[in-house]
Amino acid sequence: MLGAAGNAKGALFMAIAMAAFAINDGFLKLAFETLPVAQSIFVRGLMASTIIVLVCWYAGALKFRPAKGERGPIAWRIIGELGATGTFMLALAHVDIATATAVLQAAPLAVTMAAALLLSEPVGWRRWSAIAVGFCGMLLIVRPGGDVSFWLVFAVISVGFITLRDIATRMMSTRVPTLYLSALSAVAITVGALLLTPIEGWVALSLREVAPLMCSAILILVGYSFITLAMRSGEISAVAPFRYTVLVVSIAVGYLFFGTLPDTLTLIGAAIIVGAGLYTIYREWRLRRERSAFAPRRRTSPGESAI
Repeated sequence: MLGAAGNAKGALFMAIAMAAFAINDGFLKLAFETLPVAQSIFVRGLMASTIIVLVCWYAGALKFRPAKGERGPIAWRIIGELGATGTFMLALAHVDIATATAVLQAAPLAVTMAAALLLSEPVGWRRWSAIAVGFCGMLLIVRPGGDVSFWLVFAVISVGFITLRDIATRMMSTRVPTLYLSALSAVAITVGALLLTPIEGWVALSLREVAPLMCSAILILVGYSFITLAMRSGEISAVAPFRYTVLVVSIAVGYLFFGTLPDTLTLIGAAIIVGAGLYTIYREWRLRRERSAFAPRRRTSPGESAI
C-alpha cells in the first residue's frame, strides 16, 4: 500500500531522476562545444541504447509483438521522442541550460490541454485558466520579438513533440512493456542522429570528447531508472511536483559548468509555469479523490471479502 513512507521515497527518487537529467544536459552541452550536435547525440545514443537493449533482452521484453492497433500509437510516440530530443538538443546547444529547461516545464500543461481536446478528458475552467497562465509564463521566457535567442524557439517546438509523445503513450495499451518502448526510442534516436551527421560533419573523437558523452549516457539511464522507481513507490499526486526540482539543478549546473544564470524575466516566467503546473496537479488530485469518494461501491455477498 502506498503511504507516507512510499510517497517520501518516491519524491526522493523523482528528485534524483531530475538531477540526473539536468546534469546529463550539462555534460551534453560540454560536448557540443567541440562536437556537432548530431554526432554527440549519436555517440551518446550508441552507448545508452546498447545498455537499454541488453536490459530489454535480459528481461524478455524484446519478445513482445505489438498488435495491429498498437503500432500506430507506438510509431507516433517514437516520432514525438525523435522530435523532442532533436529540437531540445538544438536549443541546448545555443541557449543556457536553465532557460531551455524552464520552457520545457510547460509540457505537462500542454499535455493536459491536448488530452482535453484530442482524448475528450474532462478539464474544468480552473485548469484551463492554469494552462493559460502557464503559457503566459512561457511567453515571458521566450519573449517573441525581443532580444532572446532565436534558438529558444526550438525548446518551444520540443514542448509540442513531448505532447505528441505523451498523448500517443496514453493511447497505448498498458500491455506494451515500458522497456520495449525505451529500447525502441533509444535506437530510433541513435539511428536518426547518425543519418543527420553528414549535414554537420564528423569530428575525430578523443577522450576529451568521449568522457562527457559517457557521463551523459550513464546519467540518462540513471534518470530513467529512478523516474520509474518514483512512479512505482509513491502516489503520482505526491511525486509529480518534484519534477520541477530539475529547474533548481539546471540553474546550478549552468552556473557551475558555464558560469551562466537566467535573467530576471526568465526566472519570473519559470515561477509562473511551475505555479500553474503545481496547481494543475493539485486539481487533478482533488478531482480523483472526489470521484473516488462518490464512486458506488459494489455490495459484497455473504462470505465474500470486501477487500
